[in-house]
Amino acid sequence: MKPKVYIDGKDGTTGLQIYERLSAREDITLLLIDEAKRKDPAERAKLMNQADLVFLCLPDAAAREAVTLIDNPATRVIDASTAHRTAPGWVYGFAELKAGQREAIAGAKRVANPGCHATGFLSLAAPLVALGLLPRDAALTCFSLTGYSGGGKKMIAQYEAADRETALSSPAPYALGQTHKHLPEMKAVAGLDTAPVFIPIVDDYYKGMSTTIPLHMSQLRGVGSVEALRRAYADYYAGQTLVTVAPEAPGKVYANAMAGRDALTVLVDGTDEAVTLTALFDNLGKGASGAAVQNMNLMLGLAETAGLKL
Repeated sequence: MKPKVYIDGKDGTTGLQIYERLSAREDITLLLIDEAKRKDPAERAKLMNQADLVFLCLPDAAAREAVTLIDNPATRVIDASTAHRTAPGWVYGFAELKAGQREAIAGAKRVANPGCHATGFLSLAAPLVALGLLPRDAALTCFSLTGYSGGGKKMIAQYEAADRETALSSPAPYALGQTHKHLPEMKAVAGLDTAPVFIPIVDDYYKGMSTTIPLHMSQLRGVGSVEALRRAYADYYAGQTLVTVAPEAPGKVYANAMAGRDALTVLVDGTDEAVTLTALFDNLGKGASGAAVQNMNLMLGLAETAGLKL
């Protein structure tokens, strides 16, 4: 029997992207709610408890509430909100993060899908900490450029309005008060003692993300050259399909280079004194819906890249 899957919050940006990846698949059965009842807790609860796996594509408070509606012990959950990313009992849904993470996701009842900016940061910082190349007490800075689709339907409407403000044509650093909602997971999952100083930036293009950590080589241990650092990343991600390391330094990147794909590329550039580490990916792909579908595949024992855009 094919596993039954329900998307709670299908009409949001992440939910629609998940639905797009799943709607044509023949190895699962998608449960769909009557549009007139999509906000009815009883109807939602009925479908969630019928499902083998539920995606929660909801605001944080609504995601926490939705979990309480599930009383079927066999129903497994992938939460795309921020609500459970550092919560006890939830597995962090980044399969390539470290050895054993893929297996932990496959066996989990509750998986927290990573944040988009956090995905880029962790793909760069977590290997350095895990390999002992970066001390846990390192003070890092990170900036991350995203397309406006990362802000959801309201922001998309703002950017695509015919009479929009001229200010929206320029890059906009935001969350400058250092309280961005991804910071707790960035710190905890990377294994750092303190969160990075983080500068997210939204710009006038639909999707794609470029997350960068600048480092002095003196901040690292055990690597003395940019080439040795690139090799360390290549070895760490060896054998991965969805996270790969560019073999050369590009010198310049475009943040929408991976738009439309569900993979992530790590780029290592710089000199033997100073380096820039960059993750290129799609904020709606490996940064959201693509990662969620990858996690679903693992949890249901399906081909890991089924339905993904490679």
